[in-house]
Amino acid sequence: MEGAPDKIAPAGYGSPPWTFKGRALYQLHLVKADLARSYIPKDLRLVEAFGYTLGGFFLANYSESPAGIFDELVVIAGIVWNPPTSCAWAARVLVNSDEACSHGRKEVGLPSQVARFSKAVTAIENSRNGKRDGFLNVIGLGSNVSSPENQSSVGVTEVKDFSVADTCDVNLTNHSTLLKAGKWIGLPITMSLPSFSGRTQYNPNLLKYACQIRCRVRAVKPIEVTIPSSSNMLKAPTEEDYAMSSVTSIMLSRPVLALEFNCLEMEVEEPIIVSFEKQ
Repeated sequence: MEGAPDKIAPAGYGSPPWTFKGRALYQLHLVKADLARSYIPKDLRLVEAFGYTLGGFFLANYSESPAGIFDELVVIAGIVWNPPTSCAWAARVLVNSDEACSHGRKEVGLPSQVARFSKAVTAIENSRNGKRDGFLNVIGLGSNVSSPENQSSVGVTEVKDFSVADTCDVNLTNHSTLLKAGKWIGLPITMSLPSFSGRTQYNPNLLKYACQIRCRVRAVKPIEVTIPSSSNMLKAPTEEDYAMSSVTSIMLSRPVLALEFNCLEMEVEEPIIVSFEKQ
């Protein structure tokens, strides 16, 4: 009898664009402008109104990528003005892949760190509103996706890097039931998400790149962000603790919209070096 076929190893990061496939949730929050500015270079203009900018996070599980299967949490500090449009600025990128972390740091200029992603599904009682759609299982628990009586959660804990003062330790919980197999998964769309990056110890240049996205998208109930009971952030805060909690503070800010990306195919273009004159 023939043995099982060998698994196909990921191709690695070759020439751009780099393609990622999977599912994700993009959650937008109102972030205090002063908090966002602590991550954005001073010569870039923050897009703000009434003391707030638009930040949030992008939580993804990639089933196919140059680095293979991995999870990613991108914490977005805010939006930077780039006439005639605007670009997002990431405060932190957490991945459970050493290869993805290294590539993000060196090639894309991202503030990437390695993190642990712990996943769980919890059985819940049926809601009276049985037709309410929930957060599709973006965290890779496909064996349970057809059960309408389960809710998903993921814990993300940054692996301590003593060169980083600001760490992230959060739980993300979906209180809606997981999407039932055969249900509507959203409208097909194609869009471009431009971003600035760089100005880090690994890539000091100011970079600009875009993610070309094709997916099925729908609005869903925002997922809950909490601090785990074991986190040092729940202890009596010191001045250092306040500085360390700012990435988490972005995620704990007020959510305004959550978009679920199903059948996601994302192409990340090659970053280009840009010069930026302050407006």
